[in-house]
Amino acid sequence: MATGTEREQWTPYILGIFCNWCSYAGADGAGTARMQRPAALRIVRVMCSGRVEPEMVFRGLKNGADGVIVSTCHAGDCHYVAGNYKTFRKGPIITKFLEQMGINPKRFRLTNVSASEGAELTEIINDFVE
Repeated sequence: MATGTEREQWTPYILGIFCNWCSYAGADGAGTARMQRPAALRIVRVMCSGRVEPEMVFRGLKNGADGVIVSTCHAGDCHYVAGNYKTFRKGPIITKFLEQMGINPKRFRLTNVSASEGAELTEIINDFVE
């Protein structure tokens, strides 16, 4: 059984699956600007968020992630034209599957961030952790 101090020291492990062209660049910019974000965030860079499959989210949760953030380019800004639209359509499907499996759907978040929005991405991540 965990003591009070052990509970206070617990930090959630967050898996971030980020688009190379926008979200990852935004995270990189936030890091360069030394913006505070959770130490337990692990980022997986994909060339396009359209390549993110629901299985990747489920596997992340199964392998110990407390939450998964998938971040895409803004609508109309996809380097590969329509990859982010594919991901937008998958978001509700992932949420529905999580509910059906008895997993809190709040452990998944789909967001979109441009390369210049490092501060916004940091805020989204910190909000998700809370």
